[in-house]
Amino acid sequence: MNLSKSLVWFRRDLRAFDHAALHHALRCSQQVFCVFVYDTDILDGLPRDDRRLRFIHASLASLDEELRRLGGYLIVRHGSARDEVLALANELGVDAVHTCADYEPLAIARDTDVAQQLAAQGRAFHSYKDQVIFEKDEVLTLAGQPYSVFTPYKNAWLKRLAAHPETLAAYPIDAYAHAFAPPASAPALPALEDIGFESGEPPLPAGMEGAEALFEAFVEDIADYGRARDFPAEDGTSRLSTHLRFGTTSIRHLVRTARQLMLSGAGGTGASVWLSELIWRDFYAMVLSQNPHVVERSFKPAFDAVQWDIGPDADALFAAWCEGRTGYPLVDAAMVQLNTTGFMHNRLRMVTASFLTKDLGIDWRRGERYFALKLNDYELASNNGGWQWAASTGCDAQPWFRIFNPVTQSTRFDARGEFIRRYLPQLAKLDGKQVHAPWLVKPEVLAERGVVLGQDYPAPVVDHDAARRRTLERFAVVKKAVSV
Repeated sequence: MNLSKSLVWFRRDLRAFDHAALHHALRCSQQVFCVFVYDTDILDGLPRDDRRLRFIHASLASLDEELRRLGGYLIVRHGSARDEVLALANELGVDAVHTCADYEPLAIARDTDVAQQLAAQGRAFHSYKDQVIFEKDEVLTLAGQPYSVFTPYKNAWLKRLAAHPETLAAYPIDAYAHAFAPPASAPALPALEDIGFESGEPPLPAGMEGAEALFEAFVEDIADYGRARDFPAEDGTSRLSTHLRFGTTSIRHLVRTARQLMLSGAGGTGASVWLSELIWRDFYAMVLSQNPHVVERSFKPAFDAVQWDIGPDADALFAAWCEGRTGYPLVDAAMVQLNTTGFMHNRLRMVTASFLTKDLGIDWRRGERYFALKLNDYELASNNGGWQWAASTGCDAQPWFRIFNPVTQSTRFDARGEFIRRYLPQLAKLDGKQVHAPWLVKPEVLAERGVVLGQDYPAPVVDHDAARRRTLERFAVVKKAVSV
């Protein structure tokens, strides 16, 4: 393939190193242009103060700076990506558009439409695997079927990687940088205000340099990851999920490093545990690719028969959950963290999702949509997979009869109440035992510590034991369906 001009369409891959589409475009073209589109088909549904736009904006500035160092530049457009990419391809007279594959159903439909319209113009559309190590049907059972349980998938994933170590090879950019179209009169990147969003500092260090700084800091403590990752009061996770979501780091780079740390022993047990978390990303991406119905329905059809609570009372409980007013401190602190920072610790994602579905009896889809609105690192496959796991409707999910006790989770994973006090300062004077279940503390003791239940902090909106019984009754329809 020898092309005169190519256009690289950046989406969730905002970096200029180890980038599949950019590498292939530079190798086969005489001149390469780069574009990112603030896609109004996505942005029109977001609040004007969305933190993710600040992260994207800062990361685009980082990407443009790096492209200019290499001899190119970034074109930024605002509008429907379908229209903008087609218009720019025509304006520049390119032979092909190159991009990295996206596995979400709406993205697939968009890319199919763009590819067809480009073909009608006599232009090619090339899509490359980049955001996962193994995609779609690359890891299958011996019977040639997709996996629905993680552990055998992980084992097959590791076996395939051992057989094909070249999968982790980086895609070099610098060696082919001579093919970049020079930035003779490139316009400045638009400000967020120009596209209708509020400006401000990104919610975490952004861009390629932000990702690498976080990764370097994490690697220093990765040996302890297997323990530290469960405790939200500790800074025991990589905080790289947002960077993986927007591609400011390379999944190949992360997996290569994790494997090197495992082989050298420098990563202790933590490196292998963290690698498993990265494999979960591939697993959920595969599940979504093979089962697009999970976007709206249960992975297991029998679970679509579960009747979730609806109506004014359910709406009031959902609002209390969203706003951190359930009366269960760990749940509420987690929701305050999400609402104020856009981040939520993975342990707390499980706790809050279980509470919404199993204690409040509310449809997992409502919680999934709320997380989609708030999470800095939101991406459909992992968010959907996590929610269906917690609700027991997904593949390899928590059994429906196993129901997290929010107080037990609190005493186990925030024993001293440090995380709770950080986000619920009204409970700061309660001691390590009292802070997990304030309703069990005598009113006069609470008053001594400046807490009036129902005024300074809410009473529980639900009794956990009663809610557990209702959940077992709710899921009885599944038990009957399975036993028939």
